[in-house]
Amino acid sequence: MLAEHYGPSASQRLAESIANLGTMGRRAWLGLLGIAVGCAAVVALLNVGHSAALQSRQLFQGMGSELLVATLQRDSETPAMTAQPPQLSAVSPLLISAAPLAMAPVEVRLGAISEALMVTGSTPALATVLDLTADQGRLLSEHDAHSPYLLLGAIAAQQLQACVGDQLQLGRYLFEVIGILAPIGYNPLLPVAVDDGLLIPLQAMRRLSSAPQISAVVALARNSQSVRVAADELAGDLRMQLPGAEVEVQVPQQLLDGMASQARLFSWLLAGLGAIALLVGGVGVMNVMLMSVIERRREIGVRMALGARPVDIAWLFLLEAVILASGGAVLGSMVGVLAAWLFAWLSGWDFALDPWSIPLGVVSALLIGVFFGLQPALAAARLQPVAALRDE
Repeated sequence: MLAEHYGPSASQRLAESIANLGTMGRRAWLGLLGIAVGCAAVVALLNVGHSAALQSRQLFQGMGSELLVATLQRDSETPAMTAQPPQLSAVSPLLISAAPLAMAPVEVRLGAISEALMVTGSTPALATVLDLTADQGRLLSEHDAHSPYLLLGAIAAQQLQACVGDQLQLGRYLFEVIGILAPIGYNPLLPVAVDDGLLIPLQAMRRLSSAPQISAVVALARNSQSVRVAADELAGDLRMQLPGAEVEVQVPQQLLDGMASQARLFSWLLAGLGAIALLVGGVGVMNVMLMSVIERRREIGVRMALGARPVDIAWLFLLEAVILASGGAVLGSMVGVLAAWLFAWLSGWDFALDPWSIPLGVVSALLIGVFFGLQPALAAARLQPVAALRDE
């Protein structure tokens, strides 16, 4: 026959701890709120960092993960790459197309309207690389290489109030508008804002500048898996065509990887701030439990005199701290998610729940509760019955 289990059962300990917390009143609620605030800070900050990272990744991924941008930097002894189309179309089977860019700021006039705009000279391949379409008129073709034709960006067309067929004065020359581009939005990867400027044939840049220079090359890889290899081949080909020039090819995936690494670091920094708030809440729980031990010394002495073991006393106070931490963790998790959603909504982001935020918040709150509740529990268990009963 098994010996009868000595001491209260787990359900009895739990019920008694809850009843004791009820007698604490406001102090118990203050301890719970301290844990809740800390847990809410951890959950909210992790979700804010997660939503911000996803928002940034979506922004850049929507700009073409197969796009390559090569910038050309020359020193005084390096010959310029003048406005002649480089032979890039057959550089590599990994590239769909590539287009050079030569840019210059120009004063553009149409009647009484005058605007300072950026003019970009390029080849018809630019439409393939950037997926340009004409909202009105047509795009530039190979036959327009030496013609005074131009394409207007969507915003530039509104600024100039221009239509297809209008004659725009660029410097001393007149250019005919043959098309107005559909808006493509701002792309920070590109060295030029297409919507805000004008596109003309690369050779036509000689009408605006005596020695126009190609400052960048944009290319489109066939797939995202071959982007890095295509970037290396593009850089090598440009270095062959322009010896001594410094060529740097920007790969969007490298930017996305760097952003992901920074986002993880940012999220952990935010979590660290939340952990500080959680530690403050844990100190509050410890203060509540220490005050409870001091006030209940006679009760502890009576329990021990009636046969309660030190482990029973320790469990009683430790469970009270764990219950406070559990209640604070549940409340804090809900408040933290709500706060993160509200912040994302006010910022105009799509809220994305970090799957690790709630487990981390709850587990950290429970660990804090156990850690800071252990010392008061051990202090209660070490009390001597005679000394406890003697206290007035």
